[in-house]
Amino acid sequence: MFHWGKWKKRMGANSSSKRPVFDEKEDVNFDHFQILRAIGKGSFGKVCIVQKRDTEKMYAMKYMNKQQCIERDEVRNVFRELEILQEIEHVFLVNLWYSFQDEEDMFMVVDLLLGGDLRYHLQQNVQFGEEAVKLYLCEMTLALDYLQSQHIIHR
Repeated sequence: MFHWGKWKKRMGANSSSKRPVFDEKEDVNFDHFQILRAIGKGSFGKVCIVQKRDTEKMYAMKYMNKQQCIERDEVRNVFRELEILQEIEHVFLVNLWYSFQDEEDMFMVVDLLLGGDLRYHLQQNVQFGEEAVKLYLCEMTLALDYLQSQHIIHR
């Protein structure tokens, strides 16, 4: 049986340690955020736009049901994602700001990007101009180069 207390321990002080935007003594939890609206749903998680109550800064909050993670044998993948996100910071990547859990769910609060991802735009048959393509390729190259320098392979 999986013990979620170990997960909490691995999550440290309930937050990303790389660049705190809050007092490290602050015990960040779900109540620190106001849910504004849902924006996506994955295989066993959901994503919504949230606003941190004290700073009014907006983020994306990904939350996953612990029991579903266990049932789908995804616990190791979730831990790995969290470990990677805690170690990286780059302007062209989605950065982790907070992580915490309650009895049912685990939460990751990350950068909010409202423009849609490249896959979305390609599915919409958006025609990019040459300059936009050059810019996006440069940004992706820099992000992938950074990940490679951190010994992370992006699939």
